[in-house]
Amino acid sequence: MALIKVSNLTKEYGKHKVLDDVSLTIEENKIYGLLGRNGAGKTTLLNLMTNRIFPTEGSIKIDDEDVIENSNVLGKIYFMTEQDLYPEGMKIKDLFKWSKEFYESFDMDYALNLSKKFGLNTNKKFKELSTGYSSICKIIITLSSGAEVLLFDEPVLGLDANHRDIFYKELVANYIDKPKTIILSTHIIEEVSEILEKVIIIKDGKVLGDKEVESLLGEAYLVSGAADKVEKYIESKKCINIESIAGFKAATIIGKLTDENKIQIRNLELETSKVELQKLFIHLTGEEEVK
Repeated sequence: MALIKVSNLTKEYGKHKVLDDVSLTIEENKIYGLLGRNGAGKTTLLNLMTNRIFPTEGSIKIDDEDVIENSNVLGKIYFMTEQDLYPEGMKIKDLFKWSKEFYESFDMDYALNLSKKFGLNTNKKFKELSTGYSSICKIIITLSSGAEVLLFDEPVLGLDANHRDIFYKELVANYIDKPKTIILSTHIIEEVSEILEKVIIIKDGKVLGDKEVESLLGEAYLVSGAADKVEKYIESKKCINIESIAGFKAATIIGKLTDENKIQIRNLELETSKVELQKLFIHLTGEEEVK
């Protein structure tokens, strides 16, 4: 188990509130997406979860135990940060051994197998790695840690398309093999949307949403077809995005797809489909733009 309960959490730096009275429950054995624009408070929340910084007010508990200076609880979490915090002069294979000293369940064989899949030379020193391979090294250690909670802060920084694909597949395989709580903080929303079960959206230090992905996507839909007919349909709708190609248009609509809507769509010979998570995120965080 690894149930995370955040209660009335506030973090201030001087007069600036990075997080403002945040309360949420992160269920065990689910894959979460932690979404927000730069400066929204995502990394601060992850740092608070791992006792790297302390809250101004409120608390974070894992399985009913406070995370502050609690080695038992912190041993359940592995946090892959955007920063490089490993000893730079240490070889990768020695980093694996070093990690096992802190995480007894660290799977050395798995780490070495992942290194082969990603093409990571374990005889290299950490400081010799490129940005992409630094991220790969941190991904491998996190996945191999055996922790009950895995936190990833921008994990695919510097990774090419092939390595990102390997990461997503290995993440899902790891989760299926040994279910755990996973939180992914990323700006590449469309790439992870298919593997997320729930999303937490943060804006200006407040939680805007904490929902199942399917439930969130049910609050919007895409309608497409002949440009003039799409224009007629969206006249009285809340449209957050329009894309046009020649005489074809596709519009993203906020709202439930009602029976009345379906009849109108059918009469206008239009088609509907699910909206992209990224477009919905842009709307919810106030960065909407009709193209």
